[in-house]
Amino acid sequence: MRFLLSILVSFLLISSVSAQTDTVSAKNDTLPGNYYRLHEVERNGIKLPEINIKEVLIVGRVQTSQKMSYSRYERLIYNLKKVYPYSLIVRSRLASVNEELKKIPDDRGRRKYLRQVEKDVFGEYEDDVRDMTITQGKLLIKLINRETANTSYDLIREYRGTFSAAFWQSIARIFGTNLKDKYDPEGDDALIELLLHQIEIGNI
Repeated sequence: MRFLLSILVSFLLISSVSAQTDTVSAKNDTLPGNYYRLHEVERNGIKLPEINIKEVLIVGRVQTSQKMSYSRYERLIYNLKKVYPYSLIVRSRLASVNEELKKIPDDRGRRKYLRQVEKDVFGEYEDDVRDMTITQGKLLIKLINRETANTSYDLIREYRGTFSAAFWQSIARIFGTNLKDKYDPEGDDALIELLLHQIEIGNI
């Protein structure tokens, strides 16, 4: 959908980046036939066999107002896996864009640079974002808030102006989304936060 693509482009051109989070790559620690690969480690002068295992995340009961069937739960995982990488792209792309903007002394040069970035982003991500559903777009808006610690509306208003922010908010509302949505990892988005941790360590 061009609406989602345009908003994504706006995200890629605006705002600074908050502290980055590290992801842990999952490693296969088993061999066929239920054998385990042991390695020798010396601790306090004693050599002992050890095995690398996947990280285990232990959490309490997730407090959320959302109740869903298993099929909706599986769909949520699918949607998160699809849009989460884009929120990381936004985070990293913003960093590089901001670094380049610091090197450009005049507004005219900055505008020219941003137009070129916008052209490049459309060419690179247009097909992918066109395939996103409204539900995936809503998740992306929340995840961008998670990665940048700012609402999408505030980011656009700060770097593209109040008019652009109001324009995209009005378009978003037509599609049932809200650029002012905030990510709440301890409330309604607690399940999403748990699933994201599982995605980051490769468990799902």
